[in-house]
Amino acid sequence: MRLLIMIFMLAAALAGHSQQSWIRINQMGYRPGDVKTAVLVTKGRGSFPGFSLIEQATGQEVYQGVCKKYGAYGPFVGSWRLDFSSVKAKGLFYLKAGDVQSTAFRIDENVYAGSADFILQYMRQQRSGYNPFLKDSCHRQDGFIVYHRDKTKDSTYLDVSGGWHDASDYLQYLPTSANATYQMLFAYLKNPASFSDHYDAFGNRGGNHIPDIIDEAKWGLDWLVKMNPAAATYYNQLADDRDHAGLRLPTKDSVRYSLRHGWARPVYFISGKPQGEKYKNKTRGVASSAGKFASAFALGAMVMQPFYPDFSEDLARRAYDAYQFGKKYPGNTQTLSVKAPYIYAEDNYVDDMELAALSLFQLSGDDRYLDEGIQYARQEPVTPWMGADSANHYQWYPFVNLGHYWGAQLDNARRNEYISFIKKGIDSVVKRGAQNPFQVGVPFIWCSNNLVVGILTQIRLYKELTGDARYDEAEAALRDWLFGCNNWGTSMICDLPEKGVAPKDPHSAFTHLYNYKISGGLVDGPVYGSIWKKLIGIKLYAPDEFHDFQSDLVVYHDDFGDYSTNEPTMDGTASLSYYLSAMQTNADAASATRDDAGAIIKMNARQKKIYLLFSAHEYADGAELVLNTLKRYQVKGSFFLTGDFLRQPALVPFVKRAIREGHYIGSHSDKHLLYADWEKRGVLLVSKDSFQTDLSAGLQALEAAGVRVGKWYLPPYEWYNEDIVNWCGENGLQVINFTPGLGTNADYTWPELPNYKSSDEIFDRLFDIEKRSGLAGSLILIHLGTDPRRKDKFYNKMGRMIEKLQAAGYQLERLP
Repeated sequence: MRLLIMIFMLAAALAGHSQQSWIRINQMGYRPGDVKTAVLVTKGRGSFPGFSLIEQATGQEVYQGVCKKYGAYGPFVGSWRLDFSSVKAKGLFYLKAGDVQSTAFRIDENVYAGSADFILQYMRQQRSGYNPFLKDSCHRQDGFIVYHRDKTKDSTYLDVSGGWHDASDYLQYLPTSANATYQMLFAYLKNPASFSDHYDAFGNRGGNHIPDIIDEAKWGLDWLVKMNPAAATYYNQLADDRDHAGLRLPTKDSVRYSLRHGWARPVYFISGKPQGEKYKNKTRGVASSAGKFASAFALGAMVMQPFYPDFSEDLARRAYDAYQFGKKYPGNTQTLSVKAPYIYAEDNYVDDMELAALSLFQLSGDDRYLDEGIQYARQEPVTPWMGADSANHYQWYPFVNLGHYWGAQLDNARRNEYISFIKKGIDSVVKRGAQNPFQVGVPFIWCSNNLVVGILTQIRLYKELTGDARYDEAEAALRDWLFGCNNWGTSMICDLPEKGVAPKDPHSAFTHLYNYKISGGLVDGPVYGSIWKKLIGIKLYAPDEFHDFQSDLVVYHDDFGDYSTNEPTMDGTASLSYYLSAMQTNADAASATRDDAGAIIKMNARQKKIYLLFSAHEYADGAELVLNTLKRYQVKGSFFLTGDFLRQPALVPFVKRAIREGHYIGSHSDKHLLYADWEKRGVLLVSKDSFQTDLSAGLQALEAAGVRVGKWYLPPYEWYNEDIVNWCGENGLQVINFTPGLGTNADYTWPELPNYKSSDEIFDRLFDIEKRSGLAGSLILIHLGTDPRRKDKFYNKMGRMIEKLQAAGYQLERLP
């Protein structure tokens, strides 16, 4: 009898596990080289000592691991972390512990492929003025001025139509719009190869030879320009919460702010003083907004230069003016509300001015901006929400200080100080999350997902700056949280992944009234139960599918009625563009083709992208023409230069221009030594010490020229062996080379050489290969200059080559 009772109890316990226990995973999947973890949570009793990773197709167990126990969390009485990072195999798998089983997921390099472009769908859908999703116009009469310092201008018309609606209402704010614009420009600057060209400048389908993220960032910049109609004249907000009256599409607007202003909405002047009536804000200056104007304009001037040179010049002028305006009137500007006490209560400004100063240094090269940048940085070394339990809505905004990153990149004298600021912020968040099974240390205040993206960005940039991998597990946990490894098992990005658990009923008129999808939008995210219970107007419209996972600690609903957790935001979505583009770029490199020595000789062949490489040591006769051609066709290239080349005074303007125009610049050694025997490639002609000396000198020459060293290295003569590739790896460099067989590298030959190829022969060979097998992922090498005995210069055919490649549907990119 006793045995029967024990068997019954065991069966009941196991049944309890299957009904009350869940394994939370990253629904996007995992890349082979990443930290890979899942979380098992239970509302029942029992223990889970171990787990298995099982291949979906065969049912075979491929890995066994130990469950690391944590305590109660939120609604769960028990929790465990499951680490299977050592598994490198690709395929479709699921996890099992006892009889608790996860959904299937992929391990593959390309699990984030296309994600950076995916979120731009939401940005286009948020456009005001012309809306490409609705194929119609809205808010064309904006706006009429209020709170102007010159009272005679109050109620007069100012054209500020355009930009993006902030969220599911149709208000528009300078702080979020400027930050969103900067974030997208930053993403492109860091990872240009991650973005495609499928839409035109108006957001309609059909490429325009400009990456879609550039089109989107320009939409933001155009609106910022309108919000800065004259020197020392800036506006901070368009419309207010009176706009919340009635649920509608933006093209069916029914809110009149004033009978005499038609359908125009108020545009709020930046006065530096408190504004509002019943709910007066706590504005104390202008620098928080002026700094955002300045940084967006400055980065815009740099990134837009090859696409819109005249616009770029105008942005540069505006950047300097905005920065000076911020210096003159320090302090914060807050947004304004009329009907309810919900505002963007931004209290800080030194982070905005720090980023502005360092952006202007990039633009001008003037060292005084470095000095001013560090002065601002020292006033707020850590963004105050990091490590805090709570904060007011948008009190410390932006949620990540990219100024610290640029300080570490640009200011060699204070590099370590900036890095210490970045690290301290990360440590504060990681420490706060260490005791919970999901390892998430952000406070669950309104827009908590934005905080997650902010700290993810900071961790990724810290590792780029230092090579320090200590936060890899923390990064993975935060990333996984956004894609389903959380209390509710849901992604926090609408329809990403499409077939997974992701927001389907967000707080939006698009979905609620018309069942239009708003794919790509990052929703606000979980909030403390104490916050949720106090919010005005919360009403759930359907039974809560996440009822079992709600708690007094933290709440999330995929329900139209919950504007606090399930409303997508434009700035939160834009802030994802850098991180997703970095994940996607790394996947492209991991999918590259390598030769026997380990050098990359072709990038991801599944994407119709081509990479132009330019090398130079002794000759530079085509340097200016190459830059002019790339600029004309709005293409970024990758230049590999020797130390001897970089030290030539006559070539300094070329190098500065290449940096300014956003091309990749890497090392081609210092003295252009021949590393390996031409006939017996395995035979080295240099010792490891002499190689290291030459390599280091070349890298130092890059830094002296103002180039922050990246990951790619093109050996001299494009000739090397496995030893050279390994020695480069020890220095954190990846050897890259042209794609064999293309033949463009023969452009250095002259008629007296037996291997001479004319430019016509080189050109025809390239396009014969394209016709036969395609060029997707190819690395095409062209020399910046050649021996004077070659009169027939292949770089003169670059324009025609680019035209044909673009006509064939290729995107020409710089290396990531």
